[in-house]
Amino acid sequence: MRKRLWVILSAAAFGIALAALVVMHGHNHGTSVEAAPGPPAAQVAAVQRGDIDQVLTLAGQFQPYQVVDVHPKVTGFIRNIYVDIGDRVHQGETLAILEIPELKAQLAETAFAVQRAKEEIVRAQHEVARAESTHEALRLDDTRLQQTAKAEPGLVAQQELDDAQAKDLSSAAAVDAAKASLAAAQKGLQVAQANNDRVNALEDYTNVTAPLSGVILWRYADTGALIQSGMNSNEQDLPIVKLGQSDLMRLRLPVPEQYVHYIHLGDSMQVRVDALNRSFAGKVVRFTREVNFETRTMQTEIDVPNANYSIDSGMYANVLLQLASAKNVLTIPVEALVLNGNQQQVYTVGTDGHVQVRTVQVGIQGTKLAEITGGLQPGEQVILGGQQKYAENEAVTPVLTKTPPSETVHMSGGVIDMKAEMQEANGSEQ
Repeated sequence: MRKRLWVILSAAAFGIALAALVVMHGHNHGTSVEAAPGPPAAQVAAVQRGDIDQVLTLAGQFQPYQVVDVHPKVTGFIRNIYVDIGDRVHQGETLAILEIPELKAQLAETAFAVQRAKEEIVRAQHEVARAESTHEALRLDDTRLQQTAKAEPGLVAQQELDDAQAKDLSSAAAVDAAKASLAAAQKGLQVAQANNDRVNALEDYTNVTAPLSGVILWRYADTGALIQSGMNSNEQDLPIVKLGQSDLMRLRLPVPEQYVHYIHLGDSMQVRVDALNRSFAGKVVRFTREVNFETRTMQTEIDVPNANYSIDSGMYANVLLQLASAKNVLTIPVEALVLNGNQQQVYTVGTDGHVQVRTVQVGIQGTKLAEITGGLQPGEQVILGGQQKYAENEAVTPVLTKTPPSETVHMSGGVIDMKAEMQEANGSEQ
């Protein structure tokens, strides 16, 4: 019994010793394989060449280049009207014909006056011819008597010589009077012709034509309606139609005050019409040079050719205005910049893996990228974020992050989102 107990105790002691040896060996083994800590990792980006553009998106509305209310030049009833809203017309095309009953009588009267004035001229011309022939005969008689009296003094009585001379002078005066009558008749013809031309012009005015090529925006009158002359000062008189020149459209934009200095005559603009899902080329042609006191914007107009009439009056459009641009410049992500007082700095990682703090000069700055005008070279690596964790000359393990080299910064001055407007309109209807 005692021998058996001794065996059990010996086995237990051996097991405890073996376990202790295994634990110690494992502890010693773990201590011997643990590696020493290396340099901390740093997320970096490469300095690249690219472009940074700042553009302002503005919203505007199209209007016809010209809008004209077409009034007739005479008052009359519409006998025929040939156009309706939406019709395209050309300059000089007949829009409507008026009827003026009393105009025919006036035209006949002036035509008769012209004919009568012509006949008066013919009569006056005959009177001049008769007076001239009479004067010529009397002048010859007077000349012969004067020559005879000189050749044979006393042969012709003085009374007869005086009578012949008086008749000669009287006939000369009659010629002058006949010529004056002829001149008066010719003036009378001019007056009658001018009056006839005036009435003929009124007759032509009954044919109302388009003053320019465009689209009929609205029609105000129908056949038989009495239309007042456009010469009247009454502003309540309705025109026949409203005509808009739509082959060239005006796009009016309210430009915010802080961006006014970017507007220049002749600048090309890209115009996006979401309703048509198309873009058009336009050009800045005029602006008011005055900032509105309430809205702090300046009205600017862009001319957009519309030869195929695809753009309708009242449509919205978005325009990109170039504010600033830097082409083929050095760019880095914005989060690589650190502001230290008045200086912009970056943390670079050299080829030896050590951190260097460097002051840089920054140009155009976007939302993601910044232009570097001095202090860095292409291909160098800059730390992105958390720069306060690193010290000058500290060794780090760079982890390169790929970043885009270029950026276009879009700023909004009031964008028209047609999809959002349609969704809002549908929601209000429900």
